[in-house]
Amino acid sequence: MKNSKIKVIVTGVTGMVGEGVMHECLLSPHVEEVLVISRRPSGKSHPKLKEIILKDFYQTEELEDQVKGYDACYFCLGVTSIGKNEAEYTKLTYDLTLGFAKSLEKHNPELTFVYVSGKSTDSTEKGSLMWARVKGKTENDLKKLHFKSAYAFRPGMIHPTPGLQHALPFYKYINWMYPFLRWAAPNMVCTLKELGQAMLAVTIQGYDKTTIEVVDIVHLAKVLEEE
Repeated sequence: MKNSKIKVIVTGVTGMVGEGVMHECLLSPHVEEVLVISRRPSGKSHPKLKEIILKDFYQTEELEDQVKGYDACYFCLGVTSIGKNEAEYTKLTYDLTLGFAKSLEKHNPELTFVYVSGKSTDSTEKGSLMWARVKGKTENDLKKLHFKSAYAFRPGMIHPTPGLQHALPFYKYINWMYPFLRWAAPNMVCTLKELGQAMLAVTIQGYDKTTIEVVDIVHLAKVLEEE
């Protein structure tokens, strides 16, 4: 794969993380095609870009003939746990993600699946934080599927990519902190650009860890540039 271009699937592109990952994939010379699967149109146009509108991510049967032959899926779809009980959050996080992943697994066993999780996710599934337990179970069970590889990315604070549409509103109030945090707490912050580039790196080069923390994201973002 190091010498050939890849074809990738990206979800969640009407959110900040998915949009940024899609942006990096479209810019990358290593990517031949980007298939966006989204509940509503992305509003983007690019020669590499294909798009499928999927209104219900729990009903993936219609995708099965359209997702063959891809090298990676960058699953950036997610919701906040605020205002949700554990059953609701599990359905929207664990059930949705595993269901989608299993539909890809049928036709793309050689695919690399990348799940955007979160810093402080609980791999033991037994901690006191509900969201961390649910994400921990999601990570663990994705890694049990029969993909070529599955990675859980755990970004902390993400510095948005300038010019993109879907940066979360509160970031405009905290962006000023980024240079200080990058210096004082480098294991807590990365850029959205680094996140996208790190996903491409694990797809093309692989990595010796399947749980990707912030320090790994920053390191991996440099890998393809050094080729």
